[in-house]
Amino acid sequence: MLYRLLADTTAVAHFAFVAYVVVGGYFAWRLPRTIWPHLVSAAWGFSTVIFGFDCPLTRLENWARERAGQARLPSSGFIDYYITGVLYPADALGLVRVLAAALVAASWIGYVWTLRQRPGGPIRLNAPS
Repeated sequence: MLYRLLADTTAVAHFAFVAYVVVGGYFAWRLPRTIWPHLVSAAWGFSTVIFGFDCPLTRLENWARERAGQARLPSSGFIDYYITGVLYPADALGLVRVLAAALVAASWIGYVWTLRQRPGGPIRLNAPS
């Protein structure tokens, strides 16, 4: 039972991470220092798709699923199992990837724009608040 809970909790954390990769840059419009964790998260998220890196969350979920007596995720991974074909048709994968990248790029462009619009000009990210 505990391993099943761990697998489910890991899946929820994975969904949250994927959502943060796609829309987390928009948080930086209000909280500029959050751009750094978003840059790291986006770099990791896109590298798992582009270069096929194994995600530690997928490994953790598989480990917990095995101990709970459940089947592992397919080798195609978390996104293909939980999202592709569920939230959008499988044949729209390329379009969804482009849209996700466009959302991230738009958030970064908006982040730069909001910094320039602040009274007193752009802020320094390492300045004490």
